[in-house]
Amino acid sequence: MTTAKSDTIAAQISRTLASRIIAGEIAAGAKLRQDHIADEFGASHVPVREAFRRLESQGLVVSEPRRGVRVAGFGLDEVREVAEMRAALETLALRNAVSHLTKAILDQAEEASRAGNRARDVRAWEDANRNFHRIILTPCGMPRLLRAIDDLHTASARFLFSGWRAEWEAPTDRDHRAILDALRAGQSETAVSLLARHVQTIGQKSPK
Repeated sequence: MTTAKSDTIAAQISRTLASRIIAGEIAAGAKLRQDHIADEFGASHVPVREAFRRLESQGLVVSEPRRGVRVAGFGLDEVREVAEMRAALETLALRNAVSHLTKAILDQAEEASRAGNRARDVRAWEDANRNFHRIILTPCGMPRLLRAIDDLHTASARFLFSGWRAEWEAPTDRDHRAILDALRAGQSETAVSLLARHVQTIGQKSPK
């Protein structure tokens, strides 16, 4: 198996398992068996181990000596930690993105925010919310930073799904509107402050 092909299969496996963990289909503490997963995807153990490493970097699984890989649990401390990390990294990205944000980019972000307001379930809302953040942050041109932020969004999605799995009502995201208004007005530091406050709100909610 070539390295490129192995990487592609590993990415597919990690995305599928991440989706199942985030949606609660695989419970916290559940053991992920390498043999079973390799059989499911028709893969060798090499891409499965790489997928596990990717999931561990996202905080979705933990690798324990002699116990294998298990789905990570999470509590209020983890929720707060992710919120603080996201606030720090996303504000850094936005500061570096501001000078590259065009009207077209801000229009795309506004449409993503509207898509979130129209979302019929939590998964659609999370996709739209992540898209909004990605659109305004990507112009920072810092790929490592953006990858780290994306991993934190994956952790945030898990907290979100655990709290809203039972019932759902799409929120109207006034924070997104305020951030966009500040960016359109050239008030970059106001936008950065609004983004930090917006992201930190996840840390004020305990998972259910």
